[in-house]
Amino acid sequence: MTAALSAQDLLTVQNRRYATKKFETTPIPAETWAALEASLVLTPSSFGLQPWKFLVVSDPAVRAKLKEASWGQAQVEEASHLVVFLAKDTLSAEDVQHFIARIAEVRGVAPESLAGYRDMMVGTLVTGPRAAHIQEWATRQVYIALGNFMTSAALLGVDTCPMEGLDPARYDEILGLAGTGYHTVCACPAGYRSGDDKYAALAKVRFPVEEIVVHR
Repeated sequence: MTAALSAQDLLTVQNRRYATKKFETTPIPAETWAALEASLVLTPSSFGLQPWKFLVVSDPAVRAKLKEASWGQAQVEEASHLVVFLAKDTLSAEDVQHFIARIAEVRGVAPESLAGYRDMMVGTLVTGPRAAHIQEWATRQVYIALGNFMTSAALLGVDTCPMEGLDPARYDEILGLAGTGYHTVCACPAGYRSGDDKYAALAKVRFPVEEIVVHR
């Protein structure tokens, strides 16, 4: 099977990527952004349940407020796009059934044929021991989406800056998330690096592969 990207090209992209601190005002083209939104939707998740939403904030007034709730980090306002990553507050049997219905719709099978899978998910996540930690579980899924988004963006030549340096409760308030069943986990501005962002030229600091990757 022919690789879509060479190993060297992948490493070149990964080495070019960094947490961009200063963005140009150049907008991301619509086609490129549509692909990045699709990459978010295509992110894998535990059981396939997708316990998240991705809020793309375009309103300049809202982004100005979010900047204040992000320790004044300019990327929130400057970047072409801003994605706020949200996780579900809870998971119910109805949520699981909604997913089962979607599987049946997409794959053309009877929902009843998925009863065993449904019951397993409910027994594990809704009524089982994981239910007490469902927000933590959902948050971990969101970070998979964040990583996938950043890598997808880098492959398309788009720069990003993952951000936990924000006040989640204040974000929730500004974005009107009360009663929606979702809460803020992190954010990620996306766009194109400024030519005078001093961090762009800094060498990556990583431990040697021999220290990190273990073969047994």
